[in-house]
Amino acid sequence: MSFVYTPSRETVENANVRRFMRRLGFDDLDSFLAWSRDEHLKFWDECVRECGIEFSHAYTQVCDDSRGPEWTQWFLPGELNVAHNCLDRHSGLAILWENESGATREVTFDELRALTDGYAARLQALGLREGDRVALVMPMIPEIVAMLYACFKLGLIVVPIFSGFGEQAIWTRLADSGARMVFTEDSLVRRGKRVALRAKVEEAIARGCAVEHILTSADRDTGTVATRALPSEAPCFILYTSGTTGKPKGVVHTHAGALAQMAKEIRFAFDQKPGDRFFWLSDIGWMMGPWTILGNHNFGGTIFLYDGAPDFPDADRLWRMLERHRITTFGISPTAIRLLMKTGRPENFDLSSLRILGSTGEPWDETSWTWFFERVGGRRCPVINICGGTEIVGCFLYPMPIQPLKPCSLGQPAPGMATEIVDEEGRSVRGRMGYLVCQKPCPSMTRGVWSDPQRYLQTYWSRFPGWWNHGDWASTDEDGVWYVHGRADESMNVAGRKVGPAEIEEALIEHPAVSEAAVIGVPDEVKGEGIVAFAVLKGTATPAELASHLIHTMGPTFKPNAVEIVAELPKTQSGKIVRRLIRQKYLGEPLGDASTVANPAALDGIEPMDLARTRS
Repeated sequence: MSFVYTPSRETVENANVRRFMRRLGFDDLDSFLAWSRDEHLKFWDECVRECGIEFSHAYTQVCDDSRGPEWTQWFLPGELNVAHNCLDRHSGLAILWENESGATREVTFDELRALTDGYAARLQALGLREGDRVALVMPMIPEIVAMLYACFKLGLIVVPIFSGFGEQAIWTRLADSGARMVFTEDSLVRRGKRVALRAKVEEAIARGCAVEHILTSADRDTGTVATRALPSEAPCFILYTSGTTGKPKGVVHTHAGALAQMAKEIRFAFDQKPGDRFFWLSDIGWMMGPWTILGNHNFGGTIFLYDGAPDFPDADRLWRMLERHRITTFGISPTAIRLLMKTGRPENFDLSSLRILGSTGEPWDETSWTWFFERVGGRRCPVINICGGTEIVGCFLYPMPIQPLKPCSLGQPAPGMATEIVDEEGRSVRGRMGYLVCQKPCPSMTRGVWSDPQRYLQTYWSRFPGWWNHGDWASTDEDGVWYVHGRADESMNVAGRKVGPAEIEEALIEHPAVSEAAVIGVPDEVKGEGIVAFAVLKGTATPAELASHLIHTMGPTFKPNAVEIVAELPKTQSGKIVRRLIRQKYLGEPLGDASTVANPAALDGIEPMDLARTRS
């Protein structure tokens, strides 16, 4: 691929990362990035200062890895609080908000502090103590930000839960975290319909858990509550993420570690400036929700929250809001863009306020990336495509706004992240696909899986001892540009050739009739493993036509055993296709944990292999 975006000289000269580089004595980006990885402790010390993170008790040791890289602690014996850094010290506009009906609100930092103190006073009155867990099952309204900060003020641990989950999935997270309180609302509105929320939470609690209290946005007291100084390693979040098997993992994040990573990424990758208005289409239950809030509020920035479906009442809903609220930074998942590009018309709206685009959640295909870059960004806004995960509440890879871009690319390893691509033996490889690893710890790596330390070690540290194994395939091209190709644990071995599903899915999406695709491996007597593809159409095509297209694109070795046309694909709330469940359903195996699926009805459209063969 060739470069399609080159930043202007003015953009480069005024970028935050450029000024930071110069302060440290670097004129060359590659040299700066190499230093940030080789001298990662010096980098993180300088990064905390550059991002203006305030400690009430200064740290004297950047990191302590005496128990091994898996259990590294950071910024010791420092004390701080996310609520102080993101709320107490700021003034101006904190939140812009809109819901499906078009109602809007503006909330200043002063107003947000008053809301926060009211909730914190109520939490104190209920007897919640430092270290207790509080679950959030809420629509995306300003009050959720206030409750977030109220918990942080008191040293409570927040458990964000996707409001679209069913009661089984909610119960799993309540029971596992041991939450004592749930913050929720009576209902929310999606696509013009009122959906009961509190009733669903109550059904989940009835299954049995530690919850003692349910509060809604109206339940707050009066008074001012002091923000506690907490140890740097004090937990602030338990964020749940899906695995390839088993129940969801509750990954633990700390006040200092999470804030350092989030602030760094908003500062350098998204070049946060005074007056920016930052919008990432997300729910509080996905890490991008807290990431957006804390990363921007650390600098006193303004965030935009939308409570509703992105394509309601039509596919131009988002573009209309970007125009109305003069959004400067806009992030979205590739899945959402593939949905909106069917009928959306962003060119009909004034999107001149946009400065930077963002994306994450899954690999791009070139057609969708190009549509986003050209039709939404007008070819003038860089697409900062970030790759990381809930487990590090941040990114291993992203491009900088001061460098040229190729479609679908992820730039290079992020500052301070010792990211590498290795083969099965742990040897560095470039120019071909390998495993994405991180060879040094960083402040935001999870401190473990809640109540299951062995699962943490097995999942992230056992494959390459001493290195974090992220579980993704990655590669670089001839220009040193990085790409990610999907989950390594879902790779297929077809006639002795290893291939990731994302590569075949991208080939399918190149067909003009295909909107989305998922590919799984199934047992095959001849090839060892065969390919079955599931396609969502935006036009007209037969399975035979799509099979021929794959053969033409990928070669005869990758002729699919079957192509199934489906109405939708099962996905998590972050837009990731859950191939594991598709495979289990197709092979007639018992379904594993399905609690992370945001649209469980999609699984009903996956017919078991024997029935599919009978039908065809």
